[in-house]
Order: sequence, then C-alpha cells, then structure tokens
Amino acid sequence: MQLFYNSEISIETKQITFDKIESKHIVRVLRKKENDILKITNGKGYLFDVKISFANDKKCLADIVAVTEKKNPRNYYLHIAIAPTKNNDRMEWFLEKATEIGIDEITPIICKNSERRIVKLERFEKIIQSAMKQSLKFTLPKLNEPRKFSDFINQNLDGKICIAHCEKQEKKLLKSVIDASEKVTVLIGPEGDFSSDEINKALMKKIIPITLGKSRLRTETAALVAVNSVSFINE
Repeated sequence: MQLFYNSEISIETKQITFDKIESKHIVRVLRKKENDILKITNGKGYLFDVKISFANDKKCLADIVAVTEKKNPRNYYLHIAIAPTKNNDRMEWFLEKATEIGIDEITPIICKNSERRIVKLERFEKIIQSAMKQSLKFTLPKLNEPRKFSDFINQNLDGKICIAHCEKQEKKLLKSVIDASEKVTVLIGPEGDFSSDEINKALMKKIIPITLGKSRLRTETAALVAVNSVSFINE
C-alpha cells in the first residue's frame, strides 16, 4: 500500500489538493489517473480513501470517499528525550528506526556535553513522516522543540521517568523498572554522557537511573535500544 501524509485533512474534509511535488509523483511516477484510489493519513489516527478527480502533474485533486479510524495498536506511551548527535545522519537514523518500531514523542535535549546545539527540526520532521508512511502507521510521533536539560527535568512530567547514564553508581536495567501499558520517558545523553551535575539533579527529581546493558553504546544506539526494550516488554 502506498501511503500519503497530509496533516491538514480531517473527517470534515471533502476534497484534497496535492502540492506540485506530490502531484508529479502521483501522475508521473505512480502513473495514477482519474478515478484511481489513494490512501492518505493525517498522522492523527485516521486513514482516508480518496478518489482522483483531476490528474495533473502540477495540481492533482481528489475527493474523499471513505474515512477509517485506526486506533493505535500499542497500549503504552513512549517519550525519548535525546541529546542530538554531532553527526546528523546518526540522529536521523534513530528517528527513522524509532518511528518504525513505535514511539510517541521525541524531545531533543541540550546538555553540558552536547556537541550539537542547533537542531534542524524541519529535516527531522520529514524523516519521521517518511518513516511513518513507509511502516504504514497512522499516528505521527510528536517532535518537540529542543530544550535545555534543566528545563526538561524541571517541567511536570507524568509517568515513569528514567535516565540512562554511564557513571559507576547503582542502576537498574530498564526492563526491570518499567511495566507494560504505562507511560515511560527515557533520557539519553550526548556522546560524552550526562555530566555528574546533571545526573545528580535528575536523581534529586526522583528520576530513575538505568542501564541499557553491559556495552557502552553510542547515543543513537542507546536510544533505539530503549525504544526496542519498551516495545518488547509490551508484546
């Protein structure tokens, strides 16, 4: 199934107009014509069947003929707060794979040891949208604006909050501290790890210190291990 994405479409929408890029893709690449059916999601849990009424490679029009609510198949909520990697490709890899596996919310956090402090959210959003379509999911993960570490942990966070770090102190495996069907937030630090001060501030906030295993992992690998671990626990 070829899945398209349009955040503006709703259950009240009657007709949709594709932009020039998508129109060209529909008509020239997919070779769709009038009366052909396309599948679109708005990233909010709905699937729309639309019938092409005007097939033009510069402006393609379609009428909505059916709407289906697609409830999230997952019974948990996962939020990953991750320090952006120095190499953007590694962060994009994480966003893509996490979306495919299943994630609800992502917040870039700026830490003392962060090597990247400027985040291109528009590019990240496109990566997430593409992964959602490729994996045939109908709910788009929420990508938040970057936040300083201190600002992030000082906000009102509900659910179970965990911080993965490499310092030698008492920590538990992630899988031993979370339960199925709950809201979980996991903080993943930069390549140089969270600073001792950041870890102490997190512990003062009753954030649970965790380990993701015996190996020392890259930032994006650690984040993906967390995503997969939570997914596995909920299977």
